[in-house]
Amino acid sequence: MSPRAGRNTLSLRERAGVREPGSTLAMAAWMVLSWLAWLCGVGAVSEVRAAEPGWDVMADTWVASDGLGRVVPGHDQVGGPRSDRTVGMFYFLWHGAHVQGGPYDVTRILAQDPEAMTKPDSPLWGPLHVPHHWGQSIFGYYRIQDAGVLRKHAQMLGDAGVDVVIFDVTNQITYRDDYLALLREWSVCRALGNRTPQVAFLTPFWDPQKVVRELWRDLYQPGVHRDLWFVWEGKPLILADADLLDARRDQSAQNTPVELEPGTSLGQSFQVDQPIRAVGGRFPNWGTRGAAVTLTLLRDGPGGERVVSERFHDVGDNAWVMLRVNPPLPPGRYYLEATEPGGRIGWWSHTEERWSEGAAFADGKAVDGDRTLRMVTVDAEAARIREFFTFRKPQPDYFQGPTQSNMWSWLEVHPQHVFRNDRGEKEQMSVGVGQNAVGGRLGSMSEPGSRGRSFHRGARDMRPGAVRLGLNVSEQWELALKEDPRFVFVTGWNEWIAGRFAEFNRIKLPVMFVDQFDQEHSRDIEPMKGGHGDDYYYQFVGHVRRYKGARALQAWERKPIQVDGAFGDWADVRPEFRDTIGDPVQRKHVGWDTNVVYTNTSGRNDIVAAKVSGDTQRAWFYVRTRQPLAAPVDSESWMLLLLDVDGNAATGWLGYDYVVNRSREGQAARLEKHRGPGWDWQSVGEAELKFAGDQLELAIPWRLLGRDGPPAVLDFKWADQLQGTGEWSDLTLNGDVAPNDRFNYRVAWNAASTPGR
Repeated sequence: MSPRAGRNTLSLRERAGVREPGSTLAMAAWMVLSWLAWLCGVGAVSEVRAAEPGWDVMADTWVASDGLGRVVPGHDQVGGPRSDRTVGMFYFLWHGAHVQGGPYDVTRILAQDPEAMTKPDSPLWGPLHVPHHWGQSIFGYYRIQDAGVLRKHAQMLGDAGVDVVIFDVTNQITYRDDYLALLREWSVCRALGNRTPQVAFLTPFWDPQKVVRELWRDLYQPGVHRDLWFVWEGKPLILADADLLDARRDQSAQNTPVELEPGTSLGQSFQVDQPIRAVGGRFPNWGTRGAAVTLTLLRDGPGGERVVSERFHDVGDNAWVMLRVNPPLPPGRYYLEATEPGGRIGWWSHTEERWSEGAAFADGKAVDGDRTLRMVTVDAEAARIREFFTFRKPQPDYFQGPTQSNMWSWLEVHPQHVFRNDRGEKEQMSVGVGQNAVGGRLGSMSEPGSRGRSFHRGARDMRPGAVRLGLNVSEQWELALKEDPRFVFVTGWNEWIAGRFAEFNRIKLPVMFVDQFDQEHSRDIEPMKGGHGDDYYYQFVGHVRRYKGARALQAWERKPIQVDGAFGDWADVRPEFRDTIGDPVQRKHVGWDTNVVYTNTSGRNDIVAAKVSGDTQRAWFYVRTRQPLAAPVDSESWMLLLLDVDGNAATGWLGYDYVVNRSREGQAARLEKHRGPGWDWQSVGEAELKFAGDQLELAIPWRLLGRDGPPAVLDFKWADQLQGTGEWSDLTLNGDVAPNDRFNYRVAWNAASTPGR
């Protein structure tokens, strides 16, 4: 999908998806469709024919090999489906909301100037903190409201077996317009009968109140796109700390961390005029692992009546530690005290008086300044929200693991922890393509030693081409498969960007990128332009099948076929191979660069179903489209049949040894054998062909396919409007293919019934 490149210029009749009529009545119908196309635009006619509800394409039975020759496992290798296993994919909505010039592509910048990482003032960089791409998606530098991209994401993630996409809203922005655009497009996909993932949200780790309330008010309370909400334990899932949702008052001014010494105490008095359910402070630990502190709440001040006390373990650095009270306390004057430090821990404070309603204390005596303080008050809306959702508290730390039940991780270093629910079940684990971890600390992806795509067994694999192998994510998947939790959270699909920094987590370098950097140090599974292409996508599909299982190939029930354009004799042939409905490529949307409009109108025929029959002498193939077939004109890309007859992905073009129907003469379609390299074919014979309305059938003698009889297995694909680029991306970017992308349908001859059954 190149910028501004309309792949095909279609006539009005072709845009309507029709072929030349054979009767006055047919002519009238086609004229109506043509006028609909003219009035509504390309793709509008695709809504004319209603979809079958719950259109199951059985994508888990499709076969594929990736660009490295790795075969996606099927039922025989992974066993049957397991409906009690769930896969979530981290998904990013911010492509468009943060455009500030560019796109600034780190990979291209470093290719132009390999020393640019030492030159923060280089004109090649965008401004400080502005998003930079690590590379380019196969769909370009797109914006997230691009309908063509959103529908393709729904299809690819659904085909892979993803049950839910989890939106990243951890930076206090919900991206309302963007998630609503996605929900609208995915609802259209569902209305056509297709499967899409559900949706959920990962909210800010330490301060989710604003985001959760906005999601509640904008999406969940009014019931917008309810059918797309992901439900867990009987309620919509949200990844948020439920204890941090109530209204609160903060004294958050700080300029010094006061260390808590053994045998001493630090405190803060405060006055509150509303009932409170929790109070706490913000505590630094200077990177200490296993830091601990005891918080005690007293009435009035030091020496007052003790209300509640709790020991907190594994306190995160700079975390707000909250002491909860049940039932809520009435308005009044209280005193919060910290004692008994474990490891190194302190209390963030300010040396000046910042709050008139209380005072700082040390060892029970008032001192200058104030401590940080957070008071959580009783909140009716928060109570409704807590009742509505299933909450799982997100763990931001890559190393620590769970600190309580009903907690989930989003990303960890290997070996990842198992996160259990309050019943003690193995509920969740995370799997990541890469981690911005350096040694035992949180780091940036651009730092030496960060854990990129090739990191495994404690070090980066330096072999040429190792970046394509997915060694890091594979190591994490192996552990997840061994532990076998109910839910696996994968990071991630389409992050692509990271801000440019000069300092992160107390590390200062001339140029730094935290979450994404370059091909090696990135974590997107969405196929990229160049580089590793779609390797990670098919690797991911394979891991999902190993985790969730897959259905077996359907039994083949075949019979002799007359190629006569009547099609009635196909009724008893099984199985019916299905394809996504409504997916011929139609795209027109501005890119990251506002001067670039990604345009592709190559989609014409919407392929929805196919069948195969055969005997010892020949094979018959059938295909059906959603509307009447567009006229073939003289196109070499009209309704092609691609065949893999030797079961070897290393031979032919992407494994396809033959292509049928690049040209036609009368009732015959040309049969061509691949002679390579690339999209290069040589004629070897003809196939008998007939088409009418929305159906097409053809017959090919086995001898023309270089066979004495049928092969043990036959893989095939239908394709309309490929552009003949010779690249794998042609199958993803253009026209319509069935099945989608690199996938193939498979017929197993030896498992078939006899003709005439």
